[in-house]
Amino acid sequence: MNKEDLSPAAFIGVRGDNIISFGSGEPDLPPPEEVYKILPHYKDFKYGTIQGMEYLRSALARQYPKSTQDSFIITNGASEALDLTLRVISSKESILPKKVLITKPYYYSYPRIIDFAGMEPVYLKTNDGQIDLDDFSSKVDDCRAIIINSPSNPTGRVESIHTLKEIEKQTIDRGIYVLSDEVYKDLIYVRENYLIQGHHVVTINSFSKTYAMCGFRVGYLWSLDNKLVQDVIAMKTHTSMNTNILGQEMAFEATKVPRKFIDDQLKIWQERRDLLYNGLHDMGFDLWNPEGAFYMLPKVENPADFVWDMFTKYDLITYMGDWFGAPGRVRFSYALDTQKIEIGLSRIHEYLKSF
Repeated sequence: MNKEDLSPAAFIGVRGDNIISFGSGEPDLPPPEEVYKILPHYKDFKYGTIQGMEYLRSALARQYPKSTQDSFIITNGASEALDLTLRVISSKESILPKKVLITKPYYYSYPRIIDFAGMEPVYLKTNDGQIDLDDFSSKVDDCRAIIINSPSNPTGRVESIHTLKEIEKQTIDRGIYVLSDEVYKDLIYVRENYLIQGHHVVTINSFSKTYAMCGFRVGYLWSLDNKLVQDVIAMKTHTSMNTNILGQEMAFEATKVPRKFIDDQLKIWQERRDLLYNGLHDMGFDLWNPEGAFYMLPKVENPADFVWDMFTKYDLITYMGDWFGAPGRVRFSYALDTQKIEIGLSRIHEYLKSF
């Protein structure tokens, strides 16, 4: 690999005894013990239903207002939910152009899956990582959908409730879809999550972050638009078919876990955030203090050199801000224990001393 070949694919899944990875957003904390209990006795290896197991969807319906099990589709991670929903929205007859409004910085897959759906991304300005409402109002009329990601990957910022309510209002008035990517909704340090609602809203979530079940690929979408739900089911029938049935069984067990599990893990994430933020800030980095998720996006001089040198000379993985529409920055994930964060900070300090 050369510096010119740097991409997320070069680092995803890379491990080693001496490697410190601030790269992938993969929780290192264990899933709830309850999800393992079924394993010694599990013997079902047949196809599952396309929409997902009824009892898992019923459990989710108890968490969302005005819902039934038919308001949900269980998907192969949040990524499939986003992909299928965008393709369905793109295929609908509409006077609105095939454009999707996304914030910049953005999660690095958004522009690609929008493109795969035959649509065009339109970039929304942010102020210190949060949505500029004036810019939103000037661009939203020309779009068929908007993707909201709060808390955000890669910034860790949480949108204000005022902003979310204004987006909720303006989009319902115009008949524009809101895809609310809420995979980090349980990892907010400053307030409770605000659930955007309306017939035009598709909420995307997964069991990957809250319950540390990334590899099982269990996500879901929730929508009160029954026609959209049925259209997504029809498309999923001819693409991935059913979602991992063992993963769904484990996800169902996770829905029974007391809230204390999430609260206890949130304290660990805050401790890690404070350690990394203070460490980088004390070294002179300019960055936002995250309000949710587990990412930081400091400004870095010569980001490509930083990412390349830290990996090849210091066995430390970080992600280029360019991949997220944030040139001049580098993304850090603090999904690793405090000892590794401290080792990583010491390596960054050594790198800076070399200049």
